[in-house]
Amino acid sequence: MSNPIKDLTALGQSIWYDNIQRKLLENGELAAMIERGDIRGVTSNPSIFQNAIAKSNDYDAALVPLAKAGEDSESIFWQLAVKDIQDACDVFTSLYKETEGGDGYVSLEVSPYLANDTGGTIKQAKELWERVNRPNLMIKIPATKAGLPAIRATIAAGINVNVTLIFSIERYREVMDAYMSGLEDRILAVGAEDKSSIEHVHSVASFFISRLDSIVDKQLPAGSPLRGKIAIANAKIAFETFQEVAGSPRFGKLQLARANYQRPLWASTSTKDPAYRDTLYVDELIGPATVNTVPPATLEAFKDHGKAAATLTAGLAAAHRACADLEAAGVSLAQATQDLEDAGVKAFADAFTGLLETIEERRRDAA
Repeated sequence: MSNPIKDLTALGQSIWYDNIQRKLLENGELAAMIERGDIRGVTSNPSIFQNAIAKSNDYDAALVPLAKAGEDSESIFWQLAVKDIQDACDVFTSLYKETEGGDGYVSLEVSPYLANDTGGTIKQAKELWERVNRPNLMIKIPATKAGLPAIRATIAAGINVNVTLIFSIERYREVMDAYMSGLEDRILAVGAEDKSSIEHVHSVASFFISRLDSIVDKQLPAGSPLRGKIAIANAKIAFETFQEVAGSPRFGKLQLARANYQRPLWASTSTKDPAYRDTLYVDELIGPATVNTVPPATLEAFKDHGKAAATLTAGLAAAHRACADLEAAGVSLAQATQDLEDAGVKAFADAFTGLLETIEERRRDAA
């Protein structure tokens, strides 16, 4: 019987796991998932850590001594998170080496409170890179206007970056420009004769999918043929844009210096509308040089009944038509994507606040 994940991997896409919990590291389940070939990387965000810490007692044994030592709640969080990320990186080390840096990454996000603070983001990205001290770490930085120069500076420092919260094609172009500018800065700083200056720098650009349908569908009449179509159309156009930039003379020069592709990563790929099939945002976006990061339920659904086929480059003309028809229907894609960016930044900040409040309660109980 065909294995959908192995078939998907053979088509050039990597499945990463949008989840991290200490028990997965301690009971060997994460290692088993890697061994089975189910996942090839891990992503985390403030909401994931909030769920892991607030909804379990997995972290109490580590939290109590930190609380008794007088650490504050934010310091405790970063110590817990750094330990999880280090351990996950270690479990992925073999895959990272085997793929020569192609996969085996674990992502840790800078504080969402820094989404509009360029200098603060750069400072924390460098601090977290040093604290985790693993070559297969990726620092997550949001693609806000303030995040773009931070992405450039972090790449220039030789740090792997997972750019998160990308919704629009226009912002995606700016993200790719920031990546290439960072590589160019690094070559200038290190010296063009040093061919190893950028070959170990890796990045992904996390393009959010399902949330776009959620916001657009609400603005369309119930029977509109555009419902459930715009998120996939937008992602297909994003991949077309990636191919255009990856084939440009500018990136060609960087490839001569051993630059790696900044792979598009499809994020938020669980379906939010129960009317849509649960593997929709995996099935329709399979193609080479890409990543899809999936939460646990979506991973299990795709393993069970997903369909692996080269779908990403199919129906491109229809994708462009759908986005044009959306505008003709009076729905602004530019406004929708900006609203989603604002909402995404707020949601992660709110999750981080809730997480710190949970840790503070447990800190007080333990101290």
